[in-house]
Order: sequence, then C-alpha cells, then structure tokens
Amino acid sequence: MRFTCGKNQLANALSNVQKAVATRSTIPALEGVLIKTIGDNNIELCAYNTELGIKTSIDANIYKSGSIVINSHIFTDIIKKAPCDLIEIEIQDNLIIKIKAGQSNFELIGINPEDFPELPNISQTESINLSVEILRSMIKQTIFAVSDNDSKPVHTGTLFEIKPGQITLVSVDGFRLAMRTENIQEQDLEFRFVVPGKTLREVLRLLPINNNINNSENNNTQEKTVKITAGMRHIVFQIDEYIIISRLLDGEFLDYQATIPENYLSKIRVSTGDFLESIERVSLMISDRITSPVKTMFSKDKINLSCVTSLGKSSDELDCTGEMTEEYTEIAFNSKYMLEALKSADCDEIYIYLNTNLSPMKITPIDNNSFLFLVLPVRFKTDN
Repeated sequence: MRFTCGKNQLANALSNVQKAVATRSTIPALEGVLIKTIGDNNIELCAYNTELGIKTSIDANIYKSGSIVINSHIFTDIIKKAPCDLIEIEIQDNLIIKIKAGQSNFELIGINPEDFPELPNISQTESINLSVEILRSMIKQTIFAVSDNDSKPVHTGTLFEIKPGQITLVSVDGFRLAMRTENIQEQDLEFRFVVPGKTLREVLRLLPINNNINNSENNNTQEKTVKITAGMRHIVFQIDEYIIISRLLDGEFLDYQATIPENYLSKIRVSTGDFLESIERVSLMISDRITSPVKTMFSKDKINLSCVTSLGKSSDELDCTGEMTEEYTEIAFNSKYMLEALKSADCDEIYIYLNTNLSPMKITPIDNNSFLFLVLPVRFKTDN
C-alpha cells in the first residue's frame, strides 16, 4: 500500500473520525483508524468503538492498493505537525508504516486490518431526509436536556418520533424536558428510536455551516440535507462525505405527553433575552460549591427574582405581560436548568405557563409550537 495526499485534508479527516476511536480497549485495533484505498483516487478512513463509528473518504494519489490500521493518537499528531503540504505513506509487508513529510520521516508499527471489526450492517431500515439547518436546530433545542445519569440509560439519549408528516425530538433528564417538532414531507412513515446524546453531539459537530447565506448565487442552489436511516439496533447519519453509525438505546422512554400540563393558571409573556440576563445577574450568588434556587414571583406586569446564599443576597426585576388567575405566582427553580432552556429558545419572546409552585413551568415560543420546554420547580423550604 502506498499513496500521497494533502496534509490539511488528511488532518481534518483524522480529527473528525478519531472521535469514534476507543480511548481504552483490550482490542488494539479499536484504538486505531482503518485506512484503505478506494480505486485510484481516494482513501477511506474509519474509526469504530463498537458503539459509534465514523467514516469518510478523501482525495489521494494511489500507487499501490491496500489497507492498514494505524494508532489514531500518534498518527494524528504526526500529520498535524508535518512541515509540508504533501504526505507520503507506504505500508510494507511486515506492517511497518513509513510516513514522509518533506524532510521529516517516521516509522510506525501498524495493526492488521483483519483485526478491525466490521461496521454493523443495517437491515429492515426506514429513512428520512432533513435539511442541515433544521436538524441542527432540533438537536440544539433538545440535547441540553439529555440525562447524564446512567440509572436509566434510555434517557441518556434523545427520542426521535416520526409520524406521518411530522418529526419530534424529545430529551428528558428527570428535572426538565425539551421537545422540538418539525413538519416533514414523508407522509407514510411511523417509527421511533432513541439516539445516544454522545452520537448527536458528533452529528452536530459535523453538520456543515452555510457561510454563504447572503450570497444570491448560493440561494439558487439546493439546500443541503442529511439522510437518516434507522434499523432495528443502529442509526446512520449521512452528512456530506461523512457517515456516522451508532447503536440505538434500548428501553422504555418516558411517556412525555403525559408529563405536559394541559391547563394552566397563569400565562406570562416575556423577553427571552431580558429574562435570561436577569437570571444570570441574580445567579452571581451561586457557585459550583454554593448552590441555591432562584426564587421568582410572577405578577401581571413584573417578574421579581431573588437568591440567597452564604455569599450574600441578590435581587432583580423585569417587565412582563401576564394573564393571571391570582395576584401572583411564586416559584423557585434551578438557575442552570432555566438558563439552558432560555439559551436554546432561539426566539425573542416566550410564553411561560404556570400552575402551582410545585408544577412544572412550560415554556413555548409566542408565535408557533416548534418547541416546548418543561422545567421542574424546586420546593421552597416552607413547603410541606
């Protein structure tokens, strides 16, 4: 096996693919990247830790075909620090890898490619296509509520629920819920699956960013899409030249519809940015070691916030527009959970729906039903 390729293209591909490399494994091949030639002009790079796999291909000049597994960490470091733009790689019969970059030369011991596990074969599949921007928005508005507690593994992922003409993503962690809904063209599909949060973070990282939104020539081009293919146990995201394959999470996901309050006693309309900044100011009394809820009083035209910790006291006030059945509603919440919801809202104003001081707060945009957040309150010390 012998080929040459560009340094920057190879370094970028390695940086993305190695996110699926196993950090510690009894199988050395899982700590490496599989490289194999494809035809005369491409090489394929693949990493797989048995839960997540990422592969891509880049341009190369192929002089001799073949395949090899190379330790990901040291190989990536060598390529990134290479002193020139052209990389030459040759694998000898004894699995010795020779890397030449300008005046720099390296020799590594490779791993037999037969030791590298095959990526899962996806059968009994259903697939949909989503625009890059819609998928990016849906993941961003739900991933913050994915659980990091392994006590219920299914909640460390996001539920994808596809119904005729609609897709919904839902994340829960026991303290909050985030739901995002979009219309889709597929009118005859109905299936659901749960994707690990770690996988979605990699998908989000690999989604291309359109830097030419204001370019009139670009507006005539077809919008980029992501193909999502789901099997019984695995999911595949096809993003430009990258393919991400991940296992799905097993288990019974929360009946999220049953947790959403149907009725409310109060409805508050408030500026998202003003509310966020007010919470940030009041939360200056909170640290990693010193925690306390933010106590909030909602009235018809004002929101009053306060916080008391061993560091001191803070309070703030902002304007709102409320429909109240009582003079005011007092509720306390974890500032981190509320801030993450507000930062994910991506709209200028929101509605906050309230019931009692022990009922979840529901947050929605004012002009559509694209997202819905629930944040559970914190019990007052004076509550029974």
